[in-house]
Amino acid sequence: MNNETLPTPQRVRFVQLNARALRALADGDLAGGSAEAGVALDEHFVGDRARWIFGYRADQLAKDPSAAPWITRAAVSEPDGAVVGDAGFHGPPDAAGTVEIGYTVVPGRRRQGYGRAMLRALLARAAAEPGVRTVRATIRSDNTASLATIAGFGFTRVGEQGEERDGLDLVFELPADAIRTE
Repeated sequence: MNNETLPTPQRVRFVQLNARALRALADGDLAGGSAEAGVALDEHFVGDRARWIFGYRADQLAKDPSAAPWITRAAVSEPDGAVVGDAGFHGPPDAAGTVEIGYTVVPGRRRQGYGRAMLRALLARAAAEPGVRTVRATIRSDNTASLATIAGFGFTRVGEQGEERDGLDLVFELPADAIRTE
């Protein structure tokens, strides 16, 4: 008999990044973004890609403030309170009830189970919303870490799409009524 114990799954909570926090981060102001969020954000939050995403999300909120409960949040490890990444949906459910997830783990916390913890929390949120019928994940074909993260959650590959910014993306979907949140 093997006496090894399985690692305890990581747990995260989400902290909202309001429009002011998103705009500060998009402008490269880590201190201002952290102050608005109420947590000490990692340098990851002001990297080039993050700044582009947070600027896009700030503009999204300016056009549609009702999207706030759905979009990007800081992911905080429990119980230690360290910011381990960001996660959220690309917006509220569309007319067909589809939401698309997005998540990033800060470099110093990768390969420790935080991506799976964020995904579990996002799926639980989607499953709890009566208007959500499908959860979509679009992942770059060469992003082996994210492809491994969604494995085992029941996603089915439904297609692919070319994207000028990132190259070939694989598209996965999961019916909301098939989400297992344990």
